[in-house]
Parts: sequence; structure tokens; C-alpha cells
Amino acid sequence: MDQALRWQRSTYSGGGEGNTCVEIATSPGTIHLRESDSPGVELTTTTRPLAHLIRGVKAGVVGTTA
Repeated sequence: MDQALRWQRSTYSGGGEGNTCVEIATSPGTIHLRESDSPGVELTTTTRPLAHLIRGVKAGVVGTTA
């Protein structure tokens, strides 16, 4: 039986009632990401590629324009 995902909002997401939040949920082996203004659109990944992306963003290598 599938259980509903428990979504958590980022502490960096404005904190208001607006739809400007990044939300995350986990299930066995999968991380789910979505924006609160488009809850029907969901990205899924595993820990390794997400950790790689976060390291790249923190290092300033990801998200820059060439």
C-alpha cells in the first residue's frame, strides 16, 4: 500500500502564505521535490545526484551563465 508523501517546506522559502516555497518529501530510495505554486509537477531523484548538485551550487559551478 502506497503512503502519501509528507511534504516539508524549505526554511529559506519566504515563510509567508504565498506560493514561493520549495518542498521536499522522501520515500524509500527516492527524493521528491516540487514548488508549492505547482504541486502537481514533481521532480524525483536519489541522494547522490542531489548531493552533487548542491555541492556544485555551493561551489558556484552550477547555475552560472557561460
